[in-house]
Amino acid sequence: YESVIQEQASIRKLVWRYLIIDEAHRIKNEQSVLSKVVRLFSTHFRLLITGTPLQNDLHELWAMLNFLLPDVFGDSDTFDAWFSGSGDTDAPSTDVLSQLHKILRPFLLRRLKADVEKDLPPKREINLMIGLSEMQRRWYSNILEKNIDVLNAMGANRTRMLNMLMQLRKCANHPYLFEGAETPPFTNDERLCKHSGKMALLDKLLNKLYQGGHRVLIFSQMTRMLDILEDYCGWREWGYCRIDGSTSGELRDEQMESFNAPGSKIFLFMLSTRAGGLGINLATADTVIIYDSDWNPQMDLQAMDRAHRIGQTKPVVVYRLITE
Repeated sequence: YESVIQEQASIRKLVWRYLIIDEAHRIKNEQSVLSKVVRLFSTHFRLLITGTPLQNDLHELWAMLNFLLPDVFGDSDTFDAWFSGSGDTDAPSTDVLSQLHKILRPFLLRRLKADVEKDLPPKREINLMIGLSEMQRRWYSNILEKNIDVLNAMGANRTRMLNMLMQLRKCANHPYLFEGAETPPFTNDERLCKHSGKMALLDKLLNKLYQGGHRVLIFSQMTRMLDILEDYCGWREWGYCRIDGSTSGELRDEQMESFNAPGSKIFLFMLSTRAGGLGINLATADTVIIYDSDWNPQMDLQAMDRAHRIGQTKPVVVYRLITE
């Protein structure tokens, strides 16, 4: 996509028979640079290929349809008005959905994994409900009570405390995500697991999976949580790979290759949920652990599909850790 943006002048000189965009949700925002550039090319036919034609709202769908057929889908306001439904609920009514299906049918060829790969083993999702550790309870109640004196003494920043929900999520993940929570000596030991309900359960689960010869992907939204998991792997002496938003493209490919290599000894692959999505094939793993759920459920589905995809030979189990 970057090359297309840089070389747009020379690409525009030609009339193209086909323009095909893979990972087409890259143009879901009609104001983005890529969206504007691809609309400048003169083409006879256009094709979009995507796993998520609809990520957040119907306006994004309009942006993609507008790229395919600017004459038919010229005005976003009309399109949005068609599908705004009755106006009193957020969820589209069945009427609106059937209308949408009718409009999309001529332009959309939808294929499911089940249609393409008849032998794909099933995927099972298990929700694990977990309690809080003693340390988490203490932090949780301090955050809820906005106990500023206590939090100031612990070095918490007041503006950060305003985003209450995020702080509670951090607390449910691991209290070490807060400055000053970890007490000396600063070594990796069983305290990593003891102070977090999720980690205590994860430790038992991973030991069992390790002995059973399984290979695991762990997803978390928080890169700082991945740092803690790295410390944990160091303590347990397990081989692991890691991908987050700051990982370069080359390093991503290298890590995927070493994880997927025949006879690879790497047990764990940890990824941040948003960075570990597109173009990542880790079908040699058979277990996915969602350490914390994403705000957008589509992201978690995409995460599971890193393992449950064409090429997978074993049944996939997804464990979702949820603090009660």
